[in-house]
Amino acid sequence: MSEQVKVAVAYHSGYGHTEVLAQAVAAGVENAGATAVTVSVADIDAVDWDALNSADAIVFGSPTYMGSVSGQFKTFMDASSKIWFEGGWKDKLAAGFTNSSSQSGDKLNTLIQLSVYAAQQGMNWISLGLMPGNNSSQGAETDLNRIGSYLGAMAQSNADEGAEVTPPNADRETAEILGARVAAAAQRWKQ
Repeated sequence: MSEQVKVAVAYHSGYGHTEVLAQAVAAGVENAGATAVTVSVADIDAVDWDALNSADAIVFGSPTYMGSVSGQFKTFMDASSKIWFEGGWKDKLAAGFTNSSSQSGDKLNTLIQLSVYAAQQGMNWISLGLMPGNNSSQGAETDLNRIGSYLGAMAQSNADEGAEVTPPNADRETAEILGARVAAAAQRWKQ
């Protein structure tokens, strides 16, 4: 990449599983030659707004709780209303990822919520860009995009296992690909 771009990963993680994905997204950004910064939104008073404001792209990540973003992530969304009012993130790129303990867990609704939030901020959404995996007799749980999302990266973490074990590598690698895709798109967008 000619001029290095900066991608922020703004996330909430209740049990560590979504943080694993945030780190995977950041690794994908870095592997693509951009600068990544992770910003936890768990404590609204400690959010690094400057890192988000100075980024060329922001990847949003939240666990799916009760078919939606977590309460902490929604608090972050609401706290960004001044940025919305001032158009502070207008024309930045955005993307998203989510995780739940169920294969479905209504994760699509969380990604839709994140994409609508980005649209309200005037941002441009970047999709996952991968064909679905694990959807034929030749498929496997180790396939990239094994859950079959187009809008963003989805992961599944067994409820009885810690973040050191789950989400599985296929989901972590899918998140890395999302990070690399956003970094490449941000580079093109910045030119």
